[in-house]
Amino acid sequence: MSSTPHDPFYSSPFGPFYRRHTPYMVQPEYRIYEMNKRLQSRTEDSDNLWWDAFATEFFEDDATLTLSFCLEDGPKRYTIGRTLIPRYFSTVFEGGVTDLYYILKHSKESYHNSSITVDCDQCAMVTQHGKPMFTKVCTEGRLILEFTFDDLMRIKTWHFTIRQYRELVPRSILAMHAQDPQVLDQLSKNITRMGLTNFTLNYLRLCVILEPMQELMSRHKTYNLSPRDCLKTCLFQKWQRMVAPPAEPTRQPTTKRRKRKNSTSSTSNSSAGNTTNSAGSKKKSAATNLSLSSQVPGLGAIPNCSLNPGRDGGDLCHSTAVTPAGQFKEKH
Repeated sequence: MSSTPHDPFYSSPFGPFYRRHTPYMVQPEYRIYEMNKRLQSRTEDSDNLWWDAFATEFFEDDATLTLSFCLEDGPKRYTIGRTLIPRYFSTVFEGGVTDLYYILKHSKESYHNSSITVDCDQCAMVTQHGKPMFTKVCTEGRLILEFTFDDLMRIKTWHFTIRQYRELVPRSILAMHAQDPQVLDQLSKNITRMGLTNFTLNYLRLCVILEPMQELMSRHKTYNLSPRDCLKTCLFQKWQRMVAPPAEPTRQPTTKRRKRKNSTSSTSNSSAGNTTNSAGSKKKSAATNLSLSSQVPGLGAIPNCSLNPGRDGGDLCHSTAVTPAGQFKEKH
């Protein structure tokens, strides 16, 4: 029977028994302590709903869990998403584990704008096995956690790199079977691989297939489609994303600035309006109009060519000029 925090002989891995204070932010290590307490409150009747509630309490909706270790056939690295995390913890207990908790020693915390990172180089995952024999397994490694910097303080990324493990068998059990070579030979064999049970390892291998299928499962659950229709829809949408041209970046509309009128044109217009009574003024205004047409294109002689034949059988071309009074006058 596993000890609980209410047991007077219970030794917490984080020192004395803590009480959580309301509304203010707690330490990230205390969240691991709370997770240990929640795992200890698990019963044999805990179903999938209990494990979903456990993952919702301690993991973000887009959280990822990564395990790195080295087996006989080489290094392994498994990463699972939020929907597969509850099943991962349940497989630990299905492999014969009766108790699970994590011990963090000399961890370092770093605060960012929206997250808190905890780096513990001396982390131990302790599992108590009741079958096939009573054994305590200490799995040591480096644990890197990223918490969201808010009131919930849930885990966003979990990365546990396993370095070594130890399987501890009580001396009392060895003394009981000291005269039985077969039992001693069975006790000398490891019951885990790098501290993980065969149930957990098989589930991690299965997650390599299940993780890419999350989109199919989500579509089947949302739209109630058959597996074949879900696969067709996902493949079609993926093909559309591959064929579709990349979206052009939106350009901000440029604001047009109104140009200020040329001071030369305003001066020439005012001088042309004030000198319409004298002949000398008319010559001056004509000269002014010529300078205006040369400075501002479009206000001088505008050639207009018509395709209709003239009297001599050629094309009839005429031009339009601007008079000093602002009126248009055609010149053939």
